[in-house]
Amino acid sequence: MTAKRFTSLIGEAGLRPVAQSGEAEVAWITADTRTCGPGSLFVCMPSRNTDTHTFLGAAREAGANAALVHGSDGFRAAEAMGMTAAWVPSSQPEFNVACGSLSRAVFGDPSSAMRVVGVTGTTGKTTTAWMMRDALRALGRRAGYMGTLGFDPSGERRELANTTPFPVETWQLLHEAASARVEDLVMEASSHALFERRLFGVRFACGVFTNLSQDHLDFHGSMEEYEAAKLLLFTEYAGPGFESAINVGDPVGLSWSKKLDVTVTFGAPSAELVVEPLEKSLSSLVLRATYRGSESVFKIGVGGMFNVWNATSCLAGLLALGYDLDEACRAMESVTPVPGRFESVPTGRGFGVIVDYAHTDDALVKLLQSVRELAPSRIITVFGCGGDRDKSKRPKMALAASANSEVTIVTSDNPRTEHPLAIIEDVVKGLVPGAVCETVPDRREAIERAVQLARDGDVIVIAGKGHEDYQIIGRTKHPMDDRQMARNAVAVLT
Repeated sequence: MTAKRFTSLIGEAGLRPVAQSGEAEVAWITADTRTCGPGSLFVCMPSRNTDTHTFLGAAREAGANAALVHGSDGFRAAEAMGMTAAWVPSSQPEFNVACGSLSRAVFGDPSSAMRVVGVTGTTGKTTTAWMMRDALRALGRRAGYMGTLGFDPSGERRELANTTPFPVETWQLLHEAASARVEDLVMEASSHALFERRLFGVRFACGVFTNLSQDHLDFHGSMEEYEAAKLLLFTEYAGPGFESAINVGDPVGLSWSKKLDVTVTFGAPSAELVVEPLEKSLSSLVLRATYRGSESVFKIGVGGMFNVWNATSCLAGLLALGYDLDEACRAMESVTPVPGRFESVPTGRGFGVIVDYAHTDDALVKLLQSVRELAPSRIITVFGCGGDRDKSKRPKMALAASANSEVTIVTSDNPRTEHPLAIIEDVVKGLVPGAVCETVPDRREAIERAVQLARDGDVIVIAGKGHEDYQIIGRTKHPMDDRQMARNAVAVLT
């Protein structure tokens, strides 16, 4: 990557720093001292818990010769270390905008070298994005994925700390994808990231909206603000020639469709794209799609009614990108199961086990309805609610589980800094009166209890954590995998 003069980068990014000093040749930008090297521009990201200016020394020692700081103390410290520096106020989203603009200038806007597809909504983002990645690869494209399940530019996936990373990391990943000659990058766009402008400057070629239901009100404050954050993908982030696929079966999507230039509508009988299941099982679906006078039947290797909606969102995104119905449907036949999303755990017994990430009441209802479509004898649902998160959804989760299950087992999710029993106390307030329910705080024991209760024809649904292989207690991640715990519990059955 060609080095650029710091003052030129500041100008190219359109920044107006509070203060600026020195000059340096910059070839890399990072907010992590572990990835600093000679010619690095180190970004001191504002933090509620830490004064990130204290990392300047480590960055300088690693070879960084320039810094983006957010306060006068940091600016003076950088100068004292002989670093070129620019001071931008720490207020958000302004600092993230500065980071995005500066990162794009350093990397030469890698997002313009590919089609970036953003998928947003309360539920279905991960599965839709994963399916689109698979389908685009089947169409002969070099396609990558970025989201809850990590980053996969070319076939090897690694974890990310956030569904949508912070600005500097996002641009580093875009640069990596462009270097790997990725042609299409399908990215989950979370409401937090959209609102905080973590994606500022990214040129989106297409946006897909799945749905909107209550979530993250601890962050956004109201459903109106939550909706406004999602809408940004289709307004502020829309690049030249932007295409869109909107679920008009969702009231919010229907409202948006009346004020946006929508490429493809889906999700309602009156929509342009209508998809209906012809056959369904735990592991596959046969679907019929109709679109603007054309019809196509195809089979995908993922099961449950739950995934009919995700497949529809994915197919709508492919159509919005310009593929015709037949080629898009053929590509859909290559999609692979998503880790922790309606994932079947083989038991070798007469009952089934499904592990899913559903952690909102709407997602849980849809998940359980999908299982009900398979006509099980009983549904046994194991779930919990996360600590230090929106408390208002806890009783709603209990209502969703107990109204759609024969047996409900309430347990811990990621309690974080809250006491698990206090969380469970909030949850059980929403149970349907008279519902069969047990509370088992230890998640491992809760899964074991569900397996002990299961009879032939039952389906156990373990919801809330999906692909996660840890549990957060306090601020520490402890190894824990619902899938493995289910397998272990089945293995010890007599």
